Amino acid sequence: MKKLTKTILFSTTLFLTLQSCKAQKVVVNREVETTNDGKMLLGIQTKDQLLKSPYSDWYLKEHDEYTIDKKNVEELKKEKLSSYKMIVVLGTWCEDSHREVPRLMKILESINFPEQKLTIIAVNRKKEAPGGEEGIYNIQRVPTIIVQKYGKEIGRIIEYPASGYLERDLLEIVRKDNTSIKDLIK
Repeated sequence: MKKLTKTILFSTTLFLTLQSCKAQKVVVNREVETTNDGKMLLGIQTKDQLLKSPYSDWYLKEHDEYTIDKKNVEELKKEKLSSYKMIVVLGTWCEDSHREVPRLMKILESINFPEQKLTIIAVNRKKEAPGGEEGIYNIQRVPTIIVQKYGKEIGRIIEYPASGYLERDLLEIVRKDNTSIKDLIK
């Protein structure tokens, strides 16, 4: 009985030690001060971080002035954009990000897109985040908006929408999607 207790205790201790070694601390809303670009966000961010100075200067202006295409937004609702996952990779130093990210957020707000399905990753000028969060997405330019279903990328918008309107490009992405859970099981 004593031997069994020691074995169980040892196994539990080993298991817990290994689990704690695996766990990594994820830093959210990291901000750094740079010589050339001033304050810059890096890594995983929350939308609220964009509402803080100095980012709010460009974010709020573009967000508030952008007029969404109501017809396409209604179509996005019908196509259930909210059932997808979205990854947004941006640079707080990038003019294209300054324009497109606030517009995207306004669109997502208008369809009540769930914030837990939105991942925002801020990168430096080399398109890198401190924890390598951007690595699996092959980011060449920012902003890059990636739409996923069941963990599989079904489309992306790079720098600016091809049609000139994010709503239209997002609608095109979800309409061409024919991914089903059955496809992933095969």
